[in-house]
Amino acid sequence: MRFLTLLILSFCSIAPFLPIYSQDAIVISPDKQLSLELSIEGGKLRYTVNYKGKVMLEKSPLGLQTNEGDFSSGLSFIEKSENKTSRVYTQDKIKRSQINYEANTLKYTFQNTEKRQMSILFQVSNNDIAFRYELPAWGDRMACVVEKEATGYRFPSYATAFLSYMMDPMKGFARTSPSYESGYQSDVPVKDTKSNTGYVFPGLFRIGENGWILLSETGVRSLYCSSHLSAYNDGIYTVEYPNPGENNGFGSSGAQLSLPGATPWRTITVGENLKPIVETTIPFDVVEPLYEPSKNYKYGKGTWSWIVWQDASMNWDDQVKYIDLASEMGYEYILIDALWDDNIGYDKMKKLIEYANSKNVDVFLWYNSNGSFNDAPQGPRNKMNTSIARKKEMKWLKEAGVKGLKVDFFGGDKQETMRLYEDILSDANDYGLMIIFHGCTLPRGWERMYPNYVGSEAVLASEMLIFSEDVRKNESFFASLHPFIRNAVGSMEFGGVLLNKYLNKGNKEGQERLTTDAFQLATAILFQNPVQMFALTPNNMTDVPKFEIDFMRKVPTTWDETILIDGYPGKYAVLARRHADKWYIAGVNAQKEPLQLKLNVPMLKGKKVQLIGDDKNRNTYTKDINIDNKGITEITLQPNGGFVLNDL
Repeated sequence: MRFLTLLILSFCSIAPFLPIYSQDAIVISPDKQLSLELSIEGGKLRYTVNYKGKVMLEKSPLGLQTNEGDFSSGLSFIEKSENKTSRVYTQDKIKRSQINYEANTLKYTFQNTEKRQMSILFQVSNNDIAFRYELPAWGDRMACVVEKEATGYRFPSYATAFLSYMMDPMKGFARTSPSYESGYQSDVPVKDTKSNTGYVFPGLFRIGENGWILLSETGVRSLYCSSHLSAYNDGIYTVEYPNPGENNGFGSSGAQLSLPGATPWRTITVGENLKPIVETTIPFDVVEPLYEPSKNYKYGKGTWSWIVWQDASMNWDDQVKYIDLASEMGYEYILIDALWDDNIGYDKMKKLIEYANSKNVDVFLWYNSNGSFNDAPQGPRNKMNTSIARKKEMKWLKEAGVKGLKVDFFGGDKQETMRLYEDILSDANDYGLMIIFHGCTLPRGWERMYPNYVGSEAVLASEMLIFSEDVRKNESFFASLHPFIRNAVGSMEFGGVLLNKYLNKGNKEGQERLTTDAFQLATAILFQNPVQMFALTPNNMTDVPKFEIDFMRKVPTTWDETILIDGYPGKYAVLARRHADKWYIAGVNAQKEPLQLKLNVPMLKGKKVQLIGDDKNRNTYTKDINIDNKGITEITLQPNGGFVLNDL
């Protein structure tokens, strides 16, 4: 007995110096404000997120289900390791050009009941969490299918949501959905978000007075499917894979993965206000370029006839008018949209490109992505969907002097479609072609991953202003959301700045525009995309004030810095963007009453600047104003109106 007592006392004396392998883990941001806590409870992996000591996400599930085993229950802890990561990089086509990313990391390894292991890698930077599942090879098992994901987000019950519906598959025009072109629920209690189809990424949430969260994903490529948020169920949203009905019911709804392999990154951006949401670069911080650019791609502005003049403009004479418009505006590009193959033809297109080049204008051409998964009749069709056809077409495009393509009508988020996106991008780079996607999914880190990628629609964009009175009535509402949600995570090829009073060729009656000219000019800054095809028409050269045209001549499309000045999604938004040493500040008002703002714009303090704004009669004006030495100025935004400030 005495020997046993001595043995116990001896062990206790050295116990404090032995390693303790706790299954609980925590990783904290470099500034110590954001933390993620992890544990296994009842065989299930759970995490919580806190910011400045306040709960942002309550205990939420993690895990995967694969055809090689269930990694969402029956789990046990193996090991964990902590580290740091940092990256300094430049990126010339996102919201800022110089990025310094620093994060603390946690790699947490666990096993299922079959003793097969899996890890989750977390990277926590100031205001951002990124995590992904990392799957090793299991003995001689070198491939698996990920069938379902348990990753979830449990918000406090008082949280409200700003979400866009996932569209039903094979619906809409020519059975081309889903295409990320739905409206938004705005500031709705989470318990009242009841879409049966779920919601697209990104999703924005207000956590009462505690702050804000933006959810998204990044790093999706040909090796995985894209995902979205499920419907709200039992207090939680989960990561959901594509609807099996996409692509006319053909193809997988999960992900086929080579082992060792990894999922895309899930991202959580957190702030006590909206500033970190708007300014985040996390979609690009955790991905790398997949190939070298074959040339130095040139970004800029362009014209396109289709947006206002529609299908009837797809002819030689009207395209010449828009080439001349681009030349007169000093724009780099014209986009020649659908039906050019029949209405102009390949031989005449070469001559049209020669004419454009003689006016110092380069050409983007429209293509249908495929015809096998929808009924879209517009051509050129079946030129982008197979490697043989695509390379033959791109060889002709390069020889003809085309600089970029707009590829339209994609079928959803399945892995097969992700392969098509990547194949188009990779082949296009071989031929020196830039790519814009339309009728498509959200870009997920693609600005950094693919050097020749220059934008995606993936939003209820300008074309719906032409087609829908309801969208026209809600134009300012949607515009006030995009900087905080859709455009916060990726380039947004909106195709805007409509200066016609009526959104048609006659510009005399019909689809009346309900926003002011100053509002439209402001969106040229609020909406970020490195190649902007603006919706100007030839008549705008004489029927809108000269100062508006002068502004549209000089507004940049690439930015070195982006700062949120003020705003609330669904009500108003004010952003500042810097190009080289020049600042542009723009705002829009989605409310029914005039909005008086006292803005802090230190980047303009003591300067004389140009103001473009609206008066109470919706007339757009310009004047020079002086910003005081404290960087404070007062602005009145009219309903459906906007303003622009830029230093002279």
